Amino acid sequence: METKRAQEILQSHEKIGVEFEGVPIWIDSVDEQSKTARVHTMENPTDRKTVALSELKELEHH
Repeated sequence: METKRAQEILQSHEKIGVEFEGVPIWIDSVDEQSKTARVHTMENPTDRKTVALSELKELEHH
């Protein structure tokens, strides 16, 4: 995922589906310098991790 798109999703008022390793996640923050995002799974909001933006996948809108 591009840094700009991750920022747009983070700031959006809409729910935009994003996955990390096939698991639905929420983006908590984006670090443009390191091209990483702080994320948590929808099932476990306390399980936060830092992942590469390149590993995030935006889901198709239906």
